[in-house]
Amino acid sequence: MNTADQHLPLLFSLDEHPLLAPLCRELTGGMGTLETRPFPDGETYLKVATPVAGRHCIVVANLANPNAKLLPLIFLLETLRELGASSVGLVAPYLCYMRQDCRFHEGEAVTSRLFAHLLSTHIDWLVTVDPHLHRYHSLDDIYIVPSVRVEGTTALTDWLTDQASLLLIGPDSESEQWVSRVALASGHPYVIGEKQRHGDRDVVVTLPDLSDYQDRTAVIIDDVISSGQTILKCLQAARQQGISRVKCAAIHGIFADNVDERLMQSGLTELATCNTIPHATNRIDVTPLLVPAIQQCLRIGGNQGSGNR
Repeated sequence: MNTADQHLPLLFSLDEHPLLAPLCRELTGGMGTLETRPFPDGETYLKVATPVAGRHCIVVANLANPNAKLLPLIFLLETLRELGASSVGLVAPYLCYMRQDCRFHEGEAVTSRLFAHLLSTHIDWLVTVDPHLHRYHSLDDIYIVPSVRVEGTTALTDWLTDQASLLLIGPDSESEQWVSRVALASGHPYVIGEKQRHGDRDVVVTLPDLSDYQDRTAVIIDDVISSGQTILKCLQAARQQGISRVKCAAIHGIFADNVDERLMQSGLTELATCNTIPHATNRIDVTPLLVPAIQQCLRIGGNQGSGNR
């Protein structure tokens, strides 16, 4: 191996993630090779086919619908460490298990803390995009490794800036803080709706008077589209007020139960997401935001070395 290559990171992924190749290119790193398959009983076979001793290794992981992915991910992270990687970092553009951030009812598991503790024991650093930090000040509240939170709203702002005559709509008061920043940076007006949630799929959204914006294209903005009910109700409320052109843009598109198809059938003229979770709606690239964050972690977290915890 060339001595210069020894100082360049190796990137791995268990799935075909759209960010893997551009990150590899921008970081001038190598693409690590894996062999993996299920045994007949459902257990996972995994082999790291690229020598990793003395190399900084980066795993890019899609953690949407995480339960089936978690064990193979841990197997990969730990195998890299056992094979002598200088450090093992995780790029999880969408970070799962952030929703349950307190014990709302007696006996509930605070899964955000439990997941953070589990994952922290297998990595040297973490980079993610807009995690759900509703009751946490930062990821440092629950993760014990260096972490960088990238703001996907920056990429979203760039995408919106190139478009004319828009009205940005935030579906609820929680979205106002960051929707207002996006609106100011992109030069578009915005309104904020009022949301009442009675269950995971039982949502009511009320919008303010939109009579002054009839000539504009509305863009509903959200951080995560999961069940899609908030977007559907917001779309219906905008159409009821005579807004004929309605788009939707989100940082993370989970699209449970194929709700993306229902959204388009309900009258959206465009549905766009960042490429944090692989999906056909990926229009907004977060690669330029992730690269400096990863480089920062390689400098800080990578210096700690792998396997020190």
